[in-house]
Amino acid sequence: MKKCFMMALLFASMICAYGAPPVLPATMPRFRFESFTTANGLPDNHVFSVLVDGERIWAGTENGLALYENRVWKTFNTNDGLAHRAVLSLALDKRTGDVWAGTMGGLSRISAGRIESFTQLNSGLSNDVVYGVSVEGENVWVATAAGGCRFNTRTNQWTLYNERNTPMNEIWTYGVSASEAKVYYAVWGSGLLEYDQKTSRWDKYDDPDGENEIVLFKDQGLIHEIVTSVSYVDGIVWAATYFGDSRYDGRSWHNFLTKDSGLPSNFTNFIKGVDAHRAWFCTDKGLAYYDGVSWAVYRNSLVDGKPEMTVRDANGNVNPVAVNSAPAHNYVLGIDFQGGDIWVATAKGLSHGIHQP
Repeated sequence: MKKCFMMALLFASMICAYGAPPVLPATMPRFRFESFTTANGLPDNHVFSVLVDGERIWAGTENGLALYENRVWKTFNTNDGLAHRAVLSLALDKRTGDVWAGTMGGLSRISAGRIESFTQLNSGLSNDVVYGVSVEGENVWVATAAGGCRFNTRTNQWTLYNERNTPMNEIWTYGVSASEAKVYYAVWGSGLLEYDQKTSRWDKYDDPDGENEIVLFKDQGLIHEIVTSVSYVDGIVWAATYFGDSRYDGRSWHNFLTKDSGLPSNFTNFIKGVDAHRAWFCTDKGLAYYDGVSWAVYRNSLVDGKPEMTVRDANGNVNPVAVNSAPAHNYVLGIDFQGGDIWVATAKGLSHGIHQP
């Protein structure tokens, strides 16, 4: 008995001296990643976007729209009616099951195996380069290189939004997130635009310090004017830029930088909110997850290229978590969810993150 007591004291003293072993927070998910490339059916390794539609997975690549179904890849290209081979963005109409694909040459709707494409020549699309698309009810909201637009699928009417009827200075819209209450546009060099569905009024959120390279006033507004992606969920706006990220609850802002958060890089290509507190950040140096308190980063080590996962707690302590796999590449361009799993679009393949208990 005395010996057991002494051993317990010794173990306790070791913990005090060296610290307890890192424990993975319950909210930090672990994944086993499997990746798809041209070697196993993907039409191109450069994947711009990914969309989960139940058991079907859509991938927008540089060389066609790919569908993964029943463990087999099928590719749709211009010969099938796709507006352009480079597919930049994807959205699902949950009412009809239609998939909308924004491409470098127009907007395409995939409906019951048939593809219909909209361009500047045959519709009211404001520009053929479609960076973002979002479906809200019977409306399809589109972000293009020459402003935004809205297509009503019931009336077939187009409405254009640009510098003439909105507060945007630049018309290069890079992303859009629509809901019944609000619609948000991410505008390259012109901040974040908000459209109130009830009043039909626009509002604009700018970087308060007006600086291009540095952040002078943290948490006083949008972190930067170059907004690359926006996600509106549960009344919260998540905005991504090439100089950090922002969260806005309608009253106050909270900004994220690598120096004071778990972001692996301030250069963020895409952001997707889960709810009011959680979001995923697709950066040029890996994939990051924020649960409202702690951060997790999934990537290949910048030092030796081996798969790694790290967790940063609320106090800024960073601990490694043992993993055997990582997303296909650290340059991450998109993400979507399939239950507890994630699908990740990267510059060198599409990865399926299978949740590990």
